[in-house]
Amino acid sequence: MFLYNLSIFLLEKLIYISSFFNKKAALWIDGRKNFPDCTFKKKTIWMHCASLGEFEQGRPVIERLKKEWPNYPVVISFFSPSGFEVRKNYSIADKVIYLPSDTPTNAKKLIDQINPALVIWVKYEYWMNCLLEVKKRKIPILLIAGIFRNKQPFFKWYGGLWKKTLSAFEHFFVQNKESVLLLEKIGVKNVSVSGDTRFDRVIEIAEQEKKLDLIEKFKQTNKLIIAGSTWENDEKIWQKFSINNPEIKLILVPHEIHQSNLNRLRKLFKNAIFYSDLLKQSSLNDANVLVVDSIGLLSTLYRYADITYVGGGFNKGIHNTLEAAVYGKPVIFGPHFKKFAEATELIENKGAFSIQNFEELNRITRKLLDNEDTLKLSGENSQKYVYAKKGATLTILNYVKLNRLLTN
Repeated sequence: MFLYNLSIFLLEKLIYISSFFNKKAALWIDGRKNFPDCTFKKKTIWMHCASLGEFEQGRPVIERLKKEWPNYPVVISFFSPSGFEVRKNYSIADKVIYLPSDTPTNAKKLIDQINPALVIWVKYEYWMNCLLEVKKRKIPILLIAGIFRNKQPFFKWYGGLWKKTLSAFEHFFVQNKESVLLLEKIGVKNVSVSGDTRFDRVIEIAEQEKKLDLIEKFKQTNKLIIAGSTWENDEKIWQKFSINNPEIKLILVPHEIHQSNLNRLRKLFKNAIFYSDLLKQSSLNDANVLVVDSIGLLSTLYRYADITYVGGGFNKGIHNTLEAAVYGKPVIFGPHFKKFAEATELIENKGAFSIQNFEELNRITRKLLDNEDTLKLSGENSQKYVYAKKGATLTILNYVKLNRLLTN
């Protein structure tokens, strides 16, 4: 435990030094200056998420819990600024906070202040002091949307302390059978395969049927491709595509919308119109490319596509393919997708395609757009895959009810 606490101390110092020249690190430090800044006398439901992606996995669960047990205040904690800054005003939560550095003292203060009746831990981030303090106080804690891999320290010869941390959890709701088998090897049997709560979340969004009049105005009667969460390597390919296929409308939603990146995109897509400009003017200037320079629209935008593209596959890994697939659209992405089970399964179900370069992108999109039956079947395969995976949220909710982890 000494080495773990030392690593936490060194991590905090490293982030502090980085904060002088890194905006994200500065937000990390500033957000924790006022800890602890909340006190709850009533018992709460506390959900911890590493960042925004994990929040989206936990969101359908916390919203169902709040609906069933409205008298419990909800506290959401984040480790990363990218989660906190986007969701700090989340309406379901009574308080959104940064998780403090995981020291023994901070863990005790945090739990004193939050006063949880139930803790929901989303997917990962096994902060030892915090989790063991929860266990010490006999507060039920559930891991949801978990994924375990053989390379994690729990399954190594030196992983004794990490295994002890797992004992804090009352139950593990994991995404796949492989996780169950790995946990069984180290004697952990309080595990259920519930699946991924993201499927429930994207279905919920899709069924809200929001309309975006400006997007309809941009699309008109043209075929439309929406490329979401794109990075520079993705955008270079799409720039070439837009030149070679001017009759096809393209909506580009970059992963980063800071000014320097938007300036780069203006140079790359010289005849594009930007969403912020479209809000101010009535003319589209015959643009066939629309760059969305605002956040929060992507999951609704995919509804309008004939074909979708999910970025990141030419970098470390693709972003959320389910947001696109749920609408019954074919999904295309780059080569780095194999760490993502849903991407692999979408390909196996003939609802998605992976590309290596512009030539493959052009060939696949032309094949889909030139054959309505092929386009329709691929989209149906995507949607069927998503809907077949729904239900993780209900499984978790039923466990809470059956075991009386919360009371009315």
